[in-house]
Amino acid sequence: MLKKRIKSGLHEFWVLLKSVPSIIVVLFIMSVFSMNLLANKSISVPVDWLALDCGIIVSWFAFFTMDVLTKHFGPKAATEMTVLAILVNLFFCFLLFIGSVIPGMWGEAYVEGSEDLLNGALNRTFGGTWYVVFGSTAAFLVSAIVNNLSNYSIGKLFKRNPDGLAAYVLRAYVSTAVGQFTDNLSFALIVSHFFFGWTILQCVTCAVTGMLVELLCEAIFFYPGFAITRRWKRESVGEEYFRLKKGN
Repeated sequence: MLKKRIKSGLHEFWVLLKSVPSIIVVLFIMSVFSMNLLANKSISVPVDWLALDCGIIVSWFAFFTMDVLTKHFGPKAATEMTVLAILVNLFFCFLLFIGSVIPGMWGEAYVEGSEDLLNGALNRTFGGTWYVVFGSTAAFLVSAIVNNLSNYSIGKLFKRNPDGLAAYVLRAYVSTAVGQFTDNLSFALIVSHFFFGWTILQCVTCAVTGMLVELLCEAIFFYPGFAITRRWKRESVGEEYFRLKKGN
């Protein structure tokens, strides 16, 4: 019985992969990979109670994509795509680690008198550290589940016009706010507080500020997300996946 359920689940996931447009899959995975790499760089700010990292410039796109996937395919499918993105990210983090321990010199390390220092710094940046990889992976997985479930739950409140612009905007805004705050705070508490010496106040302000930045991006890009879901529904994107789920 268990074997049959696993086989059925894998088949359903395979059909989902075929159903989601490839450009969305690629951009989603790239956003997860790049935001975790950029999280290694902190942003200089003029006040000591605020701390930010460069991951905020791209993390909004991962949540934008999850909102689109949740709206059209449901929270289960969006979460499964998140797990896929995380696994691909971990695989390429492993490849970057291998590249960092291979003897050699980075091009940017050729500064007279500082070659070893710069080369070591670049190796550590691209090779990553276990706590940054663990922290970013755990934080994103938790926040993705929170985002996808809250997005879906808010959408259920709109009985009359669940596919309208108002429904999409509210579910995207609220879920992104909650999901981004969860992601930023989880990463700050797991990694920045214990390993970088951030205070609890800095962790909270980072989470709030990051959330506000993501909401600003959502304000700019929410309509393309809405248009994508409308087009997918009009073109019956994922019809095979929906038939399979209905049959199960």
